Amino acid sequence: MNILLTSAYLPPIHYFARLYAAQTVYLEGYDHYVKQTYRNRCIIAGPDGPLALTLPIVHDKTKGHTATRDIRLSNHGDWRHQHTIALTSAYESSPFFDYYAPDILPLYEKPWDRLMDFNTALLHTLLDLLDLHPDIRLTEGYADATALQAEDLRERIRPKLSPALDAHYRPQEYYQVFRERTGFQPHLSIVDLLFNMGPETRLVLRDSMDGLPA
Repeated sequence: MNILLTSAYLPPIHYFARLYAAQTVYLEGYDHYVKQTYRNRCIIAGPDGPLALTLPIVHDKTKGHTATRDIRLSNHGDWRHQHTIALTSAYESSPFFDYYAPDILPLYEKPWDRLMDFNTALLHTLLDLLDLHPDIRLTEGYADATALQAEDLRERIRPKLSPALDAHYRPQEYYQVFRERTGFQPHLSIVDLLFNMGPETRLVLRDSMDGLPA
């Protein structure tokens, strides 16, 4: 099936479960940038509960709505170093961190200018690590989901929306480093699942989809 998604930073497991079941994925770059979404925020597991990592962006007050593809990353707060430290602190004791981190963390050392370029590079790296190969296409204008024969998920995978609203998504529990301390933490970034479960990530994604071809 075809799906239409927004760009997302280290996307949530829900996002990747949909990628797992998709043949063609259209990434929207011409949507209006919206704050407090997964476009520039991911949620990882901290020792005291969920921890949000947010990419700082450049705010151009001379413009109104800005397309996601035109949003620029800010260097404020040395976020590259801070996010690398946060990911390492959260997952260095997980079973597969040492195996996957060398492919992911070096991306933070590159001088990215645009948010979507960074997100897309991370996305392709994660897909390669998972041996998932949907046909990823960037939109050439604000997409018409009907014309693309794609399910429109652009506004359906958001931090403030319950994944339960997606009738095809059935979250699965899995091993987490801090589970005995915090209980199972759901709806986290795909890196939480990857660092904790390694190759079995694909099985969790498969089991998370209900009623769609995989």
